[in-house]
Amino acid sequence: MPDRFTKTLSKMRSAGAHAMELAALRRRLEQLAEDGAGEMPGSELEPLEDISRLVDLPEPDADAARYALDRTAVLKLNGGLGTSMGLTGPKSLLEIKPGKTFLDVIAMQVLSTRKTYNARLPLVLMNSAGTREPSLELLKKYPDLADDVIPADFLQGREPKIAAADLQPVDWPANPELEWCPPGHGDIYIALAVSGMRDQLLAEGIKWCFVSNADNLGAVPDARIAAWLADQDIPFAMETVLGTPADRKGGHLARRDGRIVLRESAQVPEGDESFGDVARWRYFNTNNIWFDLERLKELQDADPAAPELPLIVNRKTVDPTDSGSTPVIQLETAMGAAVASVEGAQAIEIPRTRFAPVKTTDDLLVVRSDAYVLAPSGEMVPEFTTSPPVVSLGKEHFKLLRDFDARIPQAPSLKECTSLVVEGDVTFGKDVVLRGEVKVVGPKTIPDGEIL
Repeated sequence: MPDRFTKTLSKMRSAGAHAMELAALRRRLEQLAEDGAGEMPGSELEPLEDISRLVDLPEPDADAARYALDRTAVLKLNGGLGTSMGLTGPKSLLEIKPGKTFLDVIAMQVLSTRKTYNARLPLVLMNSAGTREPSLELLKKYPDLADDVIPADFLQGREPKIAAADLQPVDWPANPELEWCPPGHGDIYIALAVSGMRDQLLAEGIKWCFVSNADNLGAVPDARIAAWLADQDIPFAMETVLGTPADRKGGHLARRDGRIVLRESAQVPEGDESFGDVARWRYFNTNNIWFDLERLKELQDADPAAPELPLIVNRKTVDPTDSGSTPVIQLETAMGAAVASVEGAQAIEIPRTRFAPVKTTDDLLVVRSDAYVLAPSGEMVPEFTTSPPVVSLGKEHFKLLRDFDARIPQAPSLKECTSLVVEGDVTFGKDVVLRGEVKVVGPKTIPDGEIL
């Protein structure tokens, strides 16, 4: 370990970090010291050939479905505060249909799946300190959701931010909390173990975890995938979609030295133009993953920092709201990258209906509109005929939720719309209908009932 990194480890240790957290941070620091730290050049990769497809998996019989789902836990990554939309609370508490938040819909999905298959199927959140209390408070609306033994959540980890100039842990007396950051969602494996959740789930007979982002409402537990894992003894599976131009900035799968790997945009060397080639890199990560807890424990018993994950170097400022504050680097990992280090890991192609994340107000408008109908089961049922409308709202007037809500108090009809581009200051009235390809340039107010 280079001497320049010892202060970072010492700061982590002084904060009471677990030995497994220290081992994982040590590995990331060692990776940072390597030439080309965190980089994955396209020249070292080969395209991934055909993989298993969800549409080809058989529907399991009732006993097989119940057996697999009864031993599965649903884990939702719920640490985000929605700061990119100007939120200060959990993103999962954002309303996406009248009176229904992301967490409401997730609760509906889990309860419906339990009833269908007569399975235990506990729901567990990986929270941050900022999302924990309000998220657990909302779930109290669903008393049947709580498990008698398994806790409803565990906390993600944190690590020191490192000053880009000297690679020392950054000091920020104005707000010491900003000296810390989460280590990316690859932290889930260590956080599960450190929190005791891994062993508690195993003690309760839970073998598999199905993990997805809380903002992806298409990620419903699927009995076909669960039964496939059980039947084939698959230790890790990543759900992927066929790439489109809209995915060119997303993480894609490839082969490196014969193994499946996940490459994220932050791992692309400067000048490498290969990343956005969706025809070459056909399969894109949805962040829906399934893994075997027993296999995870075996890996971590042998190596406390397991599974081994490639480094992602995320460059930011210590205060993300102040571009003039000290430049820092955050050492992160992606949970899907375990596909490269878990022997026997698989990828599976899924339909787009299982991948509908809400990352921006563009996405939010689509799910709030009639392009999707919320079924009693919690399923977001598409109402469009081919693919969802592609929405592009001008960031100046629509990036932040308060500005978005002020200009679009009621979502227009989009089920017959293929694309919407809004430029400038535009306000939508009630009961507006958009069809085909629509472009609106402001300043303009679209009156109630207008058809474009």
